[in-house]
Amino acid sequence: MDIKTYMQSIGQQARVAAAAMARASTKAKNDTLSELARLLLAAGAPLQDANARDVAAAEAAGLAAPMVDRLRLTDKIIATMAEGCEQLAAMPDPVGEMTGIKRLPSGLSVGQMRVPLGVFGMIFESRPNVTIEAASLAIKSGNACILRGGSEAIQSNLALWKLVGQALESAGLPATAVQMLETTDRAAVGELITMPTYVDVIIPRGGKGLIERISNEAKVPVIKHLDGNCHTYVDAEFDLEQALIVTDNAKTQKYSPCNATESLLVHERAAASFLPRIGAIFAAKGVEMRCDAAAKAMLDGVPGAQVTDASEDDWYTEYLAPIISVKVVGDLDQAIAHINHYSSHHTDAILTTNHPNAMRFLREVDSSSVMVNASTRFADGFEYGLGAEIGISTDKIHARGPVGLEGLTSQKWVVLGDGHVRG
Repeated sequence: MDIKTYMQSIGQQARVAAAAMARASTKAKNDTLSELARLLLAAGAPLQDANARDVAAAEAAGLAAPMVDRLRLTDKIIATMAEGCEQLAAMPDPVGEMTGIKRLPSGLSVGQMRVPLGVFGMIFESRPNVTIEAASLAIKSGNACILRGGSEAIQSNLALWKLVGQALESAGLPATAVQMLETTDRAAVGELITMPTYVDVIIPRGGKGLIERISNEAKVPVIKHLDGNCHTYVDAEFDLEQALIVTDNAKTQKYSPCNATESLLVHERAAASFLPRIGAIFAAKGVEMRCDAAAKAMLDGVPGAQVTDASEDDWYTEYLAPIISVKVVGDLDQAIAHINHYSSHHTDAILTTNHPNAMRFLREVDSSSVMVNASTRFADGFEYGLGAEIGISTDKIHARGPVGLEGLTSQKWVVLGDGHVRG
C-alpha cells in the first residue's frame, strides 16, 4: 500500500471513530483512562525493551546526549504518564456542557454547547511520553487523533499506542480513536496536513523548523507557536528581594523550555539597585548577559559577569540557553512597546508593587499569557490547572496559551423552543 492510500485509510477510520467518541459517555472515557494508567504501570519488560531499542539506535546514530535522554522511558516517567491519565479521569468532562443560556422575549432559550473538534493530527518529536499525553487528552475531550512521533522514538511510540488501543477496547470504544502512523516516511506528514476531509486541526509540537514547515504547507488549521521569546519587566516600584528570586527562577530554573525568560527589561529608576544584584546571580550561574549601553554600564563591574553588547537580533531571540538580553527602559510605555514589538507573544511578566501599572500591563501586552509578580515558567497547562496540555498556542483564534481539554473542544449554538416559528 502506498503512502497516499495508507493515509486515506487512516483518515477514514479516524473520522468514523470521531463520531463514536463524540457520543461516548463520560464513564466510558474515564474507564479508558483508568485502564490505560493500569496498563502503563503493568507494561514492564515489553515497553522497556521497545524503548531500549530506540535508545540503542539513537546512540549508534550519534544523537546528542540530551536528545537521547528525551527518549528514555524511566520508571518515573512511566509513573508520571499513568498519574496524568488518572488526573484527567478525575477532571470534569467538558463535552456537552451548556453555557450562557438566555431566555429571550420570543420565549426561545439560546446558549452554547461545548463539543469535540473531531479529528486532530499531532506531529511531535523525541519524547515518547507525548504519545500518552495526546492520546489521553483526545479520549477525555471526545476526539479522535492521528499521531506521528519522531522516527527516533518509533518503537516506544508503537508500544505505547498498543496499550492505548487495549484501553479503548476494554471500555467499548473504538481502538481507531487513537492511531499512530507506523511509517517514518516524511511523505506521510505531507498527506496528514493536507487532508481537510478527515482532519480538523493539526498540532505540531517540536522545534521551530518542524512548526514552520507544518504551518507553511498545511491545508488544515494549525494550533502552534514558533518561538518562546518571553520577557520579564522590572518596574520602577518593586520588591527588590522578590524580583531577584522571580527573575532568577524565570531564567535559570530550566533553560530549554519555551516559557523561560529570554529578555529582561528594567525601569531606569530600578536599574541601579536591581541590575548589579541580578547580574551577580547570573554570573554565578554562568549566564551571559547581552545588554544595551545603559545595562552594560551597570553590569560591567560585576565580578565574573559575562557582559556583551546586544545586537538588534538579540531582542528577537529565543536562546534556550544560559543567555539573556538585558535592556534599561525609561518607563512602562517603553517596556510595553518593546515587548509587543519583539516578543513572540508567548508569555511576558511584570514585577511591580504599582497596581495601576500591573493592570495596564495585563491589558496592553499582546501575549497568550501575561503575568504579574510571577515567573514566566508557570506558563504551562498543568500549572494552570488544566490537568495537562497538548501544546501552547500563540494564535488568537480558537485556542490561546496552554491548550488543554477545553482547547480541544469548540462551541456550537443551541436553541431550545416549544413549537416556535418566526413571523
